[in-house]
Amino acid sequence: MTMTATAPATMPGERIDYANTLSPRTKALVLAGVMMGLFLAALDQTIVATALPRIVSELQGMELFAWTSTSYLLASTTMVPIYGKLSDSFGRKTVILVGIGIFLLGSVLCGLAGSMLALVIFRGIQGLGAAAITSTAFAVPADLFVPAERARYQGIFGTVFAVSSIIGPVLGGTLTDTVGWRWVFFINLPLGAIAVAFIVSKMPRLHSGLASKVDWLGALLLIVATVPFLLTLRGNRPLEAWLSPEVLGMLALSLVGLVLFILVERRTPHAIIPFALFRSRVFVLVCLTSVCTGAAFFAALLFLSIFAVNGLGATAREAGMAMMPLTAAVVPTSLLTARLVSRTGRYKAVIVGGLVMLCLGLFLLSTLTAESTLWDIGLSTFVFGCGMGPVLPMLTLSIQNAVPPHQVGTATAGRQFFQQLGQALGSAIFGIILTSSLANALTDTLGPVRAEVPVTMHAQFDRWFDTERLQKGGVSEESPGAGQGSASTRITDEVRAHYDTLRREPGANEEALTREEARVLELGRAGEQAVRLSFTRAVTRVYDWALLVGLCALLLALFTREIPLRKANPPEPSLASE
Repeated sequence: MTMTATAPATMPGERIDYANTLSPRTKALVLAGVMMGLFLAALDQTIVATALPRIVSELQGMELFAWTSTSYLLASTTMVPIYGKLSDSFGRKTVILVGIGIFLLGSVLCGLAGSMLALVIFRGIQGLGAAAITSTAFAVPADLFVPAERARYQGIFGTVFAVSSIIGPVLGGTLTDTVGWRWVFFINLPLGAIAVAFIVSKMPRLHSGLASKVDWLGALLLIVATVPFLLTLRGNRPLEAWLSPEVLGMLALSLVGLVLFILVERRTPHAIIPFALFRSRVFVLVCLTSVCTGAAFFAALLFLSIFAVNGLGATAREAGMAMMPLTAAVVPTSLLTARLVSRTGRYKAVIVGGLVMLCLGLFLLSTLTAESTLWDIGLSTFVFGCGMGPVLPMLTLSIQNAVPPHQVGTATAGRQFFQQLGQALGSAIFGIILTSSLANALTDTLGPVRAEVPVTMHAQFDRWFDTERLQKGGVSEESPGAGQGSASTRITDEVRAHYDTLRREPGANEEALTREEARVLELGRAGEQAVRLSFTRAVTRVYDWALLVGLCALLLALFTREIPLRKANPPEPSLASE
């Protein structure tokens, strides 16, 4: 039998049911092509993160360091719901190919960037393409399989991100150390070419067959509502800076955009995010759950390396290894629970159970201390990963099962949009908690140590333990507690040089100076321990709040009604609601 990648002929306005018209072999090939595209976008995040220190060093743009990820996230988050609507209107194949094309263009430009500002702009272009890839990829299983069969395939997509998190750092480090950091972007070209060739030759259009228009005015207003808001969430600013005219102005612009977006979307039948979806209690609760899980997940990933390096004195490599159990947990749990849901048709218990494990993992992270080990981190992240593995694909499955087929792309992208919005909110709110907690902890722990340091050494002590620098991260090898030993060696050398100078002065009491030198060296070690303790307190404080967010997600999931998985797609569009 000859395989075809074309959709069957339909009458105008008749929905195409690919789940019943495509052969199993064609479906498998389509999934393989889509996963290649998704892997391309997922790999980029982890591979670039490894090369960023070298990039910043060469392009001399530390002040724009955070913007390399901010511009990517900003473009990606804003465009996800727009691409979701476009894929419903023009077909998944068209949108994912456009997305890969934009992503590869951004990759080439990033590889050729001659400044950090150029790199930031080109990373935004990459984000525009990545949004099309991810929003489309997660909707494809809903096109190919009825809800009762869809669960097992949703779990596979989670493994793409897990595998990329393993391969990315290794590949990124190898390319950066050998052929140069620009190849972490150029490597996307052969990978993208393979994905494009596969999708073009094997993937049908995956178009609903129903007439649909795109609400371009709504898309523009969504950008106005989202971009200024996300811009205010980026950056490590003190609490009082949130009341500055610039921040308040951005929030006001975002609010105006949101109001206009709502007014326009309520009146158009082709809305970017149809308001009919919000009449579904399942859709609303799952989106709110996604905001919470996105924030909790980002907290676990974003602050764990800070704890390992500055709290426990681990190296950057050791901190990365401590995250491996998270990946090791996500892959098997997502696959096993997907198979379980496929057999039983019950997914709510899996979501609730996963969120219980997620909360348990956050609780374990909140109990870490300065005496904890990397094994303790590994255990905590493994438990956390056992929760995240089942939750994310099942949330997607539940929302797809609650909407009509012709709105699957829009609804899936909507859930993804709210999850990424949760990540942005989490990074901002938890960043404020970390900064304020760290400032208080450094004052409490370093103050008593400094009081015992001889007055003649106060200037050096303040330089070694510069609280302003430590509050900005303090993760470099020159920072106390950074795990490389360079700071300890520097402190020791400076103290000995200082007292060697004093001993050469006329009338110096060498015995007294030796005792004082030993005391200062001891206080230097106590200062390093105080810094580690401060970071430990600050990061675990973040996990205390992240645990509350996780519990909110669990509560929302408990109140979300489970709609039985359909064994066939409905013949006519109808919104499942309560």
